[in-house]
Amino acid sequence: MGQVNQMRDVFGTLPHRASDDPALVLAVQNFKGGVGKSTIVSHLSQFFALKGYRVCVIDCDSQASTTAMFGMNPDIDVDEEEDTLYPFLRHGGPKSLHYALRATYWPGIALIPANLGLYDAEYEFAARMAREPTFILDRLRDGVESIADQFDIILLDPPPALGMLSLSVLRAANALLIPAPPNNIDFASTAHFLKMMESTLSELAEHGGAREYSFVKIIASKMNDQKSAHLAIKRMMDAVFPQDMLQATLKDSAEIDNATANLSTVYELTGPATRTETHKRCRAYLDAVGREVELLTRKTWPSHHKALRKEGLL
Repeated sequence: MGQVNQMRDVFGTLPHRASDDPALVLAVQNFKGGVGKSTIVSHLSQFFALKGYRVCVIDCDSQASTTAMFGMNPDIDVDEEEDTLYPFLRHGGPKSLHYALRATYWPGIALIPANLGLYDAEYEFAARMAREPTFILDRLRDGVESIADQFDIILLDPPPALGMLSLSVLRAANALLIPAPPNNIDFASTAHFLKMMESTLSELAEHGGAREYSFVKIIASKMNDQKSAHLAIKRMMDAVFPQDMLQATLKDSAEIDNATANLSTVYELTGPATRTETHKRCRAYLDAVGREVELLTRKTWPSHHKALRKEGLL
């Protein structure tokens, strides 16, 4: 892939944003766990890297699932005092996040890893909130801005809870992707999440100014087309959020489960495994999600508008 990007560079076909286009800072956010956040972050990051974009993944979750997906053992390979967000979030920490950027085995993807030590930041943030609300809420945004010039797309994987880190992620992002499995409990949870998010953002705006998002989209995750209940709830989701749903869905696939069990992604599978019909279908679903998010991303970059109009996409 590195050689492909070198050729793209020679022929001027790298899809990078212009220097005056804003980097997309996309949070894959839901306050409920088990909805597929880390799966989406890892696959989206690799989809974008395969296309030639410069990608940064920031793992904000002390469970560190995304960190593990990129081949790092959070308990052994990651030092909370040197490698995670934790030093930056502490009072008097580094002035930028450059210290935490780690190269990954994927050309084009850098990672800021996480481990369990990041959980301490929740308590420290809460204790300081009354004294320094603006600093606490915007510290992560300042950190993201300190490295944004190096990347086209920055993906944030927040904790599955309404805590200080999750609030900081909401303030740092300029776009949101909300995974929601099509079952009654998760659908209701997502509706509650959206109400809570609206209320929370209104309160945060009083302390640090309003936050605008380029787009906020809901993606049906863990979708099984063979289950009539999933299809019925997906139709309900489309009816309730007609303008907010991604057209593509993240299917419930054994291919994803098998890859995740080996701490890898579908994009990393090689050999005979990639020639099965199951793999081809799964790859098609993932590519459809990636293409739709890519189009939303390119629409945020004025330098891409001429090409999008030529392609009939704008």
